[in-house]
Order: sequence, then structure tokens, then C-alpha cells
Amino acid sequence: MRKFDPWPVFFRREWNRTWPFIVGFAVTGALITKFSLGLTEEDAKNSKFVQRHKKL
Repeated sequence: MRKFDPWPVFFRREWNRTWPFIVGFAVTGALITKFSLGLTEEDAKNSKFVQRHKKL
């Protein structure tokens, strides 16, 4: 007789509970990556935030 393996049941239940968080995290990460890679050196030079936090 095979032993019962609880892992498939556990992962199915946890996936049903956490998929919105995982998808939201992926979408947010993709948007942040897209916008941050779109910045240029000229944008950084004109940024008040970069100028204020620039380390000399």
C-alpha cells in the first residue's frame, strides 16, 4: 500500500490562495523594470532626486 503524499494537496491549496499575490508581484516588477530601463543618463542629470542623493 502506498503512503499518502500530502504535498500535492498542500501546493494546490496554497496556489489557490496565493496566485493573486504572485501575479500582482510579477506585474509590478515588470512595470518597474520597464520604466527604470527606459531612463537615460539625461533623465538622471535633470532629476532633483538624483542630484540630492548623488555621492561625490
